[in-house]
Amino acid sequence: MVKGLRVSMLLLAVLGNLVWSFSAKANFNGQLTIEIHGLKNKEGQVCASIFASSEGFPSDRDRVLQKQCSKITDTPLIISFQNLKAGIYAVAVFHDQNNDYTLNSNIFGTPKEGFGFSSNPEIRTRAPKFSEAAFLVAGPDTNIQIELKYF
Repeated sequence: MVKGLRVSMLLLAVLGNLVWSFSAKANFNGQLTIEIHGLKNKEGQVCASIFASSEGFPSDRDRVLQKQCSKITDTPLIISFQNLKAGIYAVAVFHDQNNDYTLNSNIFGTPKEGFGFSSNPEIRTRAPKFSEAAFLVAGPDTNIQIELKYF
């Protein structure tokens, strides 16, 4: 009976340390750095939006967690976001060549400007689902690369 109690106490101590360790890490404010490749030119700006859930991904401006547009000064272009909690996110990016803050498309709905998503999912006839573009922020610094596509 005493031996079983010792094993139980040891397991509780180990589990307690694991839970404490995870919760301490989950309370950080991390930085996400996005390296954007494949820009066709340096005209305009690149806009990146971070989503914390599938609701509204990839284009509902009201569901964006953070958004940032940056003038293209160098390639690849680097955009950074601060104060992200540990969790699963997805990023949508577009090359706003005419600086109107909109991904312009033709009459068939095909984008006329470059675009890309975190995890670089294959794009054919539709935008990716959140799960196809999702990535994990689990430390103070997360770096991802996005390859822009043009049609």
